[in-house]
Formats: sequence, structure tokens, C-alpha cells
Amino acid sequence: MTQKRTEKERKFDSNAIEDATKNLLRAIGEDPEREGLTRTPLRIANMYEELFAGYNSDPEKVVNGALFSVEYDEMVVVRDIEFYSLCEHHMLPFMGRAHIAYIPNGKVIGLSKIPRIVEIFARRLQVQERMTRQIADFIRDLLKPQGVAVVVEGLHMCMMMRGIKKQNARMTTSAMHGAFRANLATRQEFLDNISRGASSLQI
Repeated sequence: MTQKRTEKERKFDSNAIEDATKNLLRAIGEDPEREGLTRTPLRIANMYEELFAGYNSDPEKVVNGALFSVEYDEMVVVRDIEFYSLCEHHMLPFMGRAHIAYIPNGKVIGLSKIPRIVEIFARRLQVQERMTRQIADFIRDLLKPQGVAVVVEGLHMCMMMRGIKKQNARMTTSAMHGAFRANLATRQEFLDNISRGASSLQI
């Protein structure tokens, strides 16, 4: 199901991050003791603890039994779920929207749990392709639905701020299981649903 944890859970080391931030400031020619920067290492440590909270969050515990037996067997779609993550290649932000659909097979999940699942996988060092697959695989394994589909649209600061510096490039990734992979009409219904009334992705 989800990636198994080691017995020793990841430990967030605020002191090490503060020390590393001071060293980084010195390395770029700054003085970590000057006014305006003296509390920056602490701020960075606090920020990283929030941005990387997904490492110490178990999506199964977040769901917390919010699975409900139903006879409904039509498509369930939750679209435009905002997310913020950090690219593992440059540790720069990428952000966007996730669109998720599944066809129940006797069970549905509480509506608020789907955005929380996205949040857990986003709050890690990520690549968009892997994050998309992790979300789809988790929902598949949790619900055992007839099918699950995930489409993620992202803006990547590593393309916008550095390197190729393309401001309008968008990345779209998808992961499909079950009926969404096997049945073209089902997949197209989902894609039509998320494109209907879609607004432009902006920062």
C-alpha cells in the first residue's frame, strides 16, 4: 500500500537546519549576524517543518476510517485541489491543482479526505510525476474502486526563475487505474468534466 516506514521515524532536526542556513548565508557572501538575517535561520527551520510535514504524516491515519458503504457506482470527481510542493532537484516550489476521480465499488471516502491525501504527498521533496502516481495508487489501494484517475497541473519555479526561464510553461501529469485506463469513454468523461469551466492556472 503506502511505503512502509522504518521503525525509526524520520526526525526533523531544527538545529541542523538553522546551522545549515547560517552556512549557506555565509557561502553566498552574506552575514547571518546582520539585522534582518539574525532570525532567518529559525524562520527557515520553522518553514521547512511545515513544508515537509508530509514525511511524518500517514495517509491511512488521516483517512481515519472515513470510508462509507454505498450503492452509488457512478463517477465521483473532486477537481481544482490546490497544492504546493518543492522540487527535489532544486528545492524550488512547484504548485498547481490536482483533479481526482474514482468509481466506487461499494465504498466512498469522506470528501475532505481527498484534499488531505493530496497535501500529504505534496508536502515532501517531490517530482510531479511521482506525486501523481502516489496519489492514484493510494486511493486505489484504499478504496479498491472500479477505477481511479488523477490529473495534476503544475507551475514549476525551477523553470520560471532559473535555467530556461519560461514563464508560461505548464506541466500536466496523469495516472489512471481500472476503468479509467481500460475504457476510453470513461476516461474521456473524466477529462471533459475537469476541463469544463476550467480557469487558467495562475500563480
